[in-house]
Parts: sequence; C-alpha cells; structure tokens
Amino acid sequence: MSYFDAASSAPLHPVARQALLASLDEGWADPSRLYREGRRARLLLDAAREAAAEAVGCRPDELAFTSSGTRAVHDGIAGALAGRRRVGRHLIVSAVEHSSVLHSAELFEVTEVPVSRTGAVSPQSYVDALRPDTALACLQSANHEVGTVQPVAEVAAVCRQAGVPLLVDAAQSLGWGPVEGEWSLLTASAHKWGGPSGVGLLAVRKGVRFSPQGPVDERESGRAPGFENLPAIVAAAASLRAVRAEAAQEAVRLRELTARIRARVPRLVPDVDVVGDPEKRLPGIVTFSCLYVDGETLLHELDREGFSVSSGSSCTSSTLTPSHVLKAMGVLSEGNVRVSLPFGAVSEEVDRFLEVLPGAVAAVREKLGAPTPSAVVREDSLVVDALGKRCPIPVIELAKVIGDVPVGGTVRVLSDDEAARLDIPAWCEMREQEYVGEEPAENGTAYVIRRLS
Repeated sequence: MSYFDAASSAPLHPVARQALLASLDEGWADPSRLYREGRRARLLLDAAREAAAEAVGCRPDELAFTSSGTRAVHDGIAGALAGRRRVGRHLIVSAVEHSSVLHSAELFEVTEVPVSRTGAVSPQSYVDALRPDTALACLQSANHEVGTVQPVAEVAAVCRQAGVPLLVDAAQSLGWGPVEGEWSLLTASAHKWGGPSGVGLLAVRKGVRFSPQGPVDERESGRAPGFENLPAIVAAAASLRAVRAEAAQEAVRLRELTARIRARVPRLVPDVDVVGDPEKRLPGIVTFSCLYVDGETLLHELDREGFSVSSGSSCTSSTLTPSHVLKAMGVLSEGNVRVSLPFGAVSEEVDRFLEVLPGAVAAVREKLGAPTPSAVVREDSLVVDALGKRCPIPVIELAKVIGDVPVGGTVRVLSDDEAARLDIPAWCEMREQEYVGEEPAENGTAYVIRRLS
C-alpha cells in the first residue's frame, strides 16, 4: 500500500517512536514536582521545549505545548484578540486558511482576503483590509490542499508597520524549515511532520498582547491548562529535529517526484487541471482535478489499486459543498486528487501511481458517461436539466450537448448542486467557451454558457 496523504497526517517517524517509548519509562511523573521523578520529567520537558523552540525560531519561554494544532489555533486567535480587545474585534484571514482558523474567525468580525488562481495572497490585499479596529491578522505559511507557499515575510512586514500582530499557521511547512518574517504568533501540529497526534505548538512572541481565555492554571505559562502529555511532547520535539536534519536533501528528492506527477498527469489523462503554484510550493504536494469524474469514486478506485490519496471534491465531503480552498482559487473541484508524498516516498511508487491513474480515471468516466441529458432545443439555445444530479453530472451533460448549438449559441444548465457554481465556469475556461453567468431559476440556478468554437 502506498500512502500518499502525508498532508493529512504523516507516518510516525522512527525517531518519534523511539523517543515515545523511552519517555514512557522516564517521563511519567508530574514535571511540576520537586522529587527525583518530577525533576527527571521536568528535564525532559525543558529539553523538548528548547528543541522545538530552536526549530520554530523563538525563545523557549515563548513556546507552549497544546493538545493539538487546532487547539493551538483556537487558543492563539482567542488570546490575541482578547489581549487587543481595546483596539477592536476585527480579524483578517485569507480565504484559503485551514478550517480551524476560519471556524475561530466566525466568532469575530472578519475580512477574508482573496487569493489568485494559484492560491496565493497578495500582500497589498492585507494592506487594503487593514482598519483602525483590526486586532489580528492570520496567514498560513503554506496551503494544506494545493501546497502553495504564502508570502508570509511580506505580509508580516505590512502588519508590523500597521502595528497589527500576525498569527501564522505553520502546520504544513514547519517540518521543512522555519517561517520567515517577523510574525507575532505561530501554531503547528506534530502529526504533520511525523510526530504523534495530540501535540500542538503555540508560540507567542514577547511583547505581543495576549490574554489566555477560559480557566487558567499554572502549566504552560497558563496558555494550555492540564497535565502535559510528556511522552508525546518529547517524541514531537525529537521528530521535528530529525525531519529538519533531513529536510534539505529530502526536499530536492520529493520536488523531483511531484514535478514528475505535475508534468505527466496532463499527458496521461485528458481534461485535467493541475492546480497550485508550479514553483512556490511545498516539496511533497501536488493537486489536480479531472473533468467528468466523481471524486469519491476515483478515490475508491485508487484505494483498490493500493494508493491512499485525498480529495477536495464536494463528492467526498459530508457537506456536499466544494473545498473552500478550490472555490476561493476559482479552479475545477470535481474529480480532485491531492497527492502528498511522505518522507521516504520512492520513485517506483510514483511511477506505479502514474501507470494506474489513467485506467482509474477512465473507469470512473465510463461509469458516469451513461446519463442522457434532457435537452430542449430553442433555435440557437439549448436547456439542459441537471436538477437533482450531483457533481460531476451537470458538467458531463453540458459537455455532451455544447456541440449541438451553433457557434455563438448558448446552453443553459439547470442545476441545484452548489459545486456547479465553481465547476461550470472552470470547465468553460478549460474548454475555451464563454461563461456568461448565472440566472435564478424556478428550482436551483441556470448557468449560461456561450459556444465560442
């Protein structure tokens, strides 16, 4: 089985396993106690904090261990906004942040900064979003779905000039290197770099106004109450140091493998859109979307062939809505596949994936190619009724009938699937047809497309 979903959770690093087992014997006592076992536990905790702080690029007393990366994000945003409550409750986030950031932002007055089709923000967008009552800005170091690296240093400079702290979600990138720029707060999650789950990092620079929310106790500077999971913390810090030592060499190797996927997938599979920045991206992530493909079915096909990948398609989500990242980028979401290679992934596995993928996509398309569109011809226009049909059926039916209208004629696709709002315009761009816009319909929405060729 080839595990290609490291961006969700990386396999446990061998160093993490060794450190975890060793600290189960040595680090079980309360590190706040003064007796011998407590002092031993305190030494392990302090050493782990120093190692993690060195990797983050902060002082040990600026770093707290939390119960998860999500907990670190929630506590970081809440504490920073509470510390600056006299300034206001306005928060700036990018439209492609991790859901933990966006869910936290729902509690405050928020401005979402747009991104380009590659998934990157513009520092000028943060300048434009700043207000006198802006208390905090947030920006991920790199995107978790498409791998695009964000201009953190430039945005941090903009925020610092305005006197606004910047919280950076570094979950995806911290294993590859420190985050550049003068950020104010930083969060991360150990299971993203090969540490155990259940350990997050929250760094708060000295001088940043911060007020922990909720009940506070004496542990972790009052920022993460409760007894520390010391074995997991030790394993997280040890694995972070280990992956950092391997990062430069491994980055070169994984970049070559993901570049191979980016280059060959469009040649092997027709009607594919490779998304994300081709250059400014994390080494191990490559994402592409396949027209006329149901994402969940494709993932099952690849799973049967021995490949574990993920998808941002709405077909694979319990919410039945497209990935907010792909939606913000304005790219195709149907048939979406994210390949995120773990440390140690080998060339032979990637080559076998490229051998299997065309057949898997073709099999799914064959299964979905059967529906016959219900069409009514009206001179140079045509109406396709795709109401009640989920992605990617509305796009498949559009593709089947676009040739039935003359050049300059229009097709109106009736759909009540939220994904159609993203996928039909993306199809038009890929097929060089004109997307006219959407109109209200009796049931759902009418998407209007004009044939150009």
